[in-house]
Amino acid sequence: MSLTITKDVSTPELKDLSTVRNEQKELNLSPVHRLNVSHATATFGMGCFWGAESLYGATRGVLRTTVGYAGGSSELPTYRKMGDHTEVLEIDYDPSVISFKDLLDLFWNNHEYGLTTPIKRQYASLILYHDDNQRQIAEASKFEEQERRAPEVITTDIAPKENFYAAETYHQKYRLQGHKDLAASLNLNPQLLQSSYVATKLNGYLAGVGGIEQFKSEVDTMGLTPTQRQYCNFHIEQNEGQGLYC
Repeated sequence: MSLTITKDVSTPELKDLSTVRNEQKELNLSPVHRLNVSHATATFGMGCFWGAESLYGATRGVLRTTVGYAGGSSELPTYRKMGDHTEVLEIDYDPSVISFKDLLDLFWNNHEYGLTTPIKRQYASLILYHDDNQRQIAEASKFEEQERRAPEVITTDIAPKENFYAAETYHQKYRLQGHKDLAASLNLNPQLLQSSYVATKLNGYLAGVGGIEQFKSEVDTMGLTPTQRQYCNFHIEQNEGQGLYC
């Protein structure tokens, strides 16, 4: 049996999930939730975490993103009771593809607010380093950025990563969750919304980050069927270049 996708100028839909399920069976495909590659982890606070998660999700070399709360001392923070924590993004990345310094370049240039303007702790600019090497790179990078931005004063705190509390399910992969039928076709549950590779990538690309050509160069790693690809192609082309933040 051969599978054919008919091109249509109308918006692709995924309401009938049986089409995707049949393709998965015929083509022996399943969503790729984890890549077995070595990784390092970075943790950043840079304003509202929805936009940051999309920004890094579509970045080459990023394997997983999870939004959450960190940097404070309050136990078991929630969105409604965050205490002294900050909204942060935890990033697993492949150091052979992208460096910590590369991640910092995105960090400095993509704050929603708060980089040079004091703001409440929830949205503060924050780098939580995971080892001494990250600390040294972060401090040197901040020094360079401060020189570049003078006379403005960078407000970013650099501190050791001591805790991380994953945010509520409705915050994870927020842009992807807006595509309910696609999310359902990926077999996502609350845990996979935090950890899935394909969810990480699509949460970025569907928000307009990276662009259609970069998506096409990475899509073979995601385990998508022809119908899922067609749906993603349409929405990525529609959203490319749009603003990210809340």
